[in-house]
Amino acid sequence: MNRLCDSMEPKVMDDDMLKLAVGEQGPQEEAGQLAKQEGILFKDVLSLQLDFRNILRIDNLWQFENLRKLQLDNNIIEKIEGLENLTHLVWLDLSFNNIETIEGLDTLVNLEDLSLFNNRISKIDSLDALVKLQVLSLGNNQIDNMMNIVYLRRFKCLRTLSLSGNPISEAEDYKMFICAYLPDLVYLDFRRIDDHTKELAEAKHQYSIDELKHRENLMQVRLQDERAQQEELEKHKTAFVEHLNGSFLFDSMYAEDSEGNKLSYLPGVSELLEAYKDKFVIICVNIFEYGLKQQEKRKIELDTFSECVHEAIQENQEQGKCKIAQFEEKHLSSLSAIQEESELPNIEKMILECSADVSELFNKLMMLEMQLVEQLEETINMFERNIVDMVGLFIENVQSLMAQCRDLENHHHEKLLEISISTLEKIVKGDLDEDLPDDLRALFVDKDTIVNAVGASHDIHLLKIDNREDELVTRINSWCTRLVDKIHKDEIMRNRKRVKEINQYIDHMQSELDNLEYSDILD
Repeated sequence: MNRLCDSMEPKVMDDDMLKLAVGEQGPQEEAGQLAKQEGILFKDVLSLQLDFRNILRIDNLWQFENLRKLQLDNNIIEKIEGLENLTHLVWLDLSFNNIETIEGLDTLVNLEDLSLFNNRISKIDSLDALVKLQVLSLGNNQIDNMMNIVYLRRFKCLRTLSLSGNPISEAEDYKMFICAYLPDLVYLDFRRIDDHTKELAEAKHQYSIDELKHRENLMQVRLQDERAQQEELEKHKTAFVEHLNGSFLFDSMYAEDSEGNKLSYLPGVSELLEAYKDKFVIICVNIFEYGLKQQEKRKIELDTFSECVHEAIQENQEQGKCKIAQFEEKHLSSLSAIQEESELPNIEKMILECSADVSELFNKLMMLEMQLVEQLEETINMFERNIVDMVGLFIENVQSLMAQCRDLENHHHEKLLEISISTLEKIVKGDLDEDLPDDLRALFVDKDTIVNAVGASHDIHLLKIDNREDELVTRINSWCTRLVDKIHKDEIMRNRKRVKEINQYIDHMQSELDNLEYSDILD
């Protein structure tokens, strides 16, 4: 499959090759010469042609972050790689290489035209991220399974497909199969598909297509359900109460509790365990519902704060614009008066007055900014107090509910211990009527063994409860700290930016005055 001269050594895609290619393809006129002297930034290159260069491996393209068209055909490339940063790529030509597997395209979400013509590819896959794909050229490869066509149904924008020269193109039903399974296709193997062919193909494969559509619909419904569940879970995570709207925490306590699972077969424990679980789950659901309500309150508090900040900044900016407009109206009038004045002393006096007006504007704008800083500082501090209090109250109430979970666990532990010791006494006396599983009976060697087993189960349960509580408290405290820190930092950056804007504007106005040439005025 290698079409280059065997005597040629494989070449490396280094900076020298890339600079040479960019230089060769750049403008050749005066602008091009200037670009060569000053250097061309790779990030500014939109199209790159690297064909017929005996390249073995794709490398060093990360700097071409805005590249839209890449030509790598007629090389000896064996693997698709090194394209991760080329997220703006629209057109990619990898034809006439030695590629065996489609891979390395996961980040190319904007790709519309892909050519892998004349390679060694045997399977069409790993193109899922290419949601905008319109043209796909896979002719002269080794694709031999017609079911590869079904994979292409997910690409809703695909209009042009080339598969000639593959083993599947020799199949008797090749064209009809593709037309039936890809009904939106316009061109197949460089020929337009006519409506009559589409109708015949649909009729021939109607039963299979209907069955496939049914499966696809079921899959789509399942994916939508999974997406909805994931969105709901993210909402619960935002409230820090995920997996507390059911028996997840309770089930997790027994997931790694081998002793507890054995003890559940003791006479009377099943009923005890069921009652324990019911009460435990009720508390978890209470935490969950309380958490969602508190999250909504925190959201309202944050939205109200953001709105207040936005309104304060907007009002302040309007005041600033008004003062600047008033200044500029007077300033333009003063400049006109200076232009008309012929006496130098009067001109100097007028320029000084203009300079004083500039200084006065600076003071007014800075005063406005200082007022805004004080206003926002008060608003931020009030928000910080409110959000910290809300988080503190939430934690306090959650800890209280978690304490109830521990109380239930302690009560269950005491009852389980009573039943276990009572069972041990019956075994010792030979009064136990029920048959116990062998692994459970092995625990009833003596009192210490059974007490240790019950205690180990109890410790696991308490640890699970403690860990879930600690996780919740840690996460919401971290969230609160990050939020408040970000708000303070954002205000500092806003203030710095605004002061810089004021200084730049004032410096510009003052510079204009300083650069007035008396001779020009007098002329």
